Amino acid sequence: MRKQFLRPEEEARHILALFNGPESFVRCLEFVRHHFDVIQARSQLLLTLSTLALTITGFSGVKIAQTNMFARYSMAMGIVFVLIAMVILLLGGLRIRWMTLFLGDEPEETLIRVIRYRNLKTRLYFWELTLLVIGLGSYVASVVTYLLYTP
Repeated sequence: MRKQFLRPEEEARHILALFNGPESFVRCLEFVRHHFDVIQARSQLLLTLSTLALTITGFSGVKIAQTNMFARYSMAMGIVFVLIAMVILLLGGLRIRWMTLFLGDEPEETLIRVIRYRNLKTRLYFWELTLLVIGLGSYVASVVTYLLYTP
């Protein structure tokens, strides 16, 4: 059976109840803030992979692209997708917004805003990862082509 995801409003109420209500609001914020740490760490990993792919292309890209048209186009497509993933990552996923910007009149209202922002960052991460996988897959296809066609 497939589980339903909670809406931000439901999740905020659940977290507040989990930590014994609004009087422990700081603990609730700390709990959700940890989610941002996870997204940040994983985004840093994507940035490292992207940088590595672009650096390797600088060293061996010309040689691989000379193999044949498939290698050339798959490498070009790979670089474009990796670059798009990096741009989204730098402008979206790694963008800083402080939790104090989300403060509202009520703890639940603040928590809902923070959860919505976390969910946005999670969706951005998914798109960054998807674009990077497509890019790296294309890049690997060009390297495999190079290895198969080079004597």
